[in-house]
Amino acid sequence: MDATAPQSPAGLRTTPSWLLNQTASHAGRLLAEGFAAHDLRGYHYRLLAALAEDGPASQADLGRRCGIDRSDVVAAVNDLAGRGLVIRAPDPADRRRNVISLTDTGADEAHRMTDTVTRVQDDLLAPLSTAERAELTRLLTRLLDHHTRR
Repeated sequence: MDATAPQSPAGLRTTPSWLLNQTASHAGRLLAEGFAAHDLRGYHYRLLAALAEDGPASQADLGRRCGIDRSDVVAAVNDLAGRGLVIRAPDPADRRRNVISLTDTGADEAHRMTDTVTRVQDDLLAPLSTAERAELTRLLTRLLDHHTRR
């Protein structure tokens, strides 16, 4: 570690909350850098991945599934549509709402971005064995499930 870098107190550096926060910050930077290579951001990936996994969806459903505010979904879908990655079309069952679908180019981009996510995971978790990675994922999932049920 760089001797001139700011240090947190030792008592703090050994707390799980501090360790999780520092690791999450590092993971976020790695993902942002990886997505920047695609000239996209994390919320773009969430939308593309949701469409790739579950198929076409209304903007509102897409926002709910991805945890993105409705107004932000509109802006992100506009951006993705402008890049030819998704198409927005009126829902034949309810013409007041739009259905968002991946284009072939969008599906290809979603796949490339998923590859980027995989590379980032490998970089982030490099010091861990396969079994340790699985255990870490299991424990983090358990913590998240506990705190999101409240």
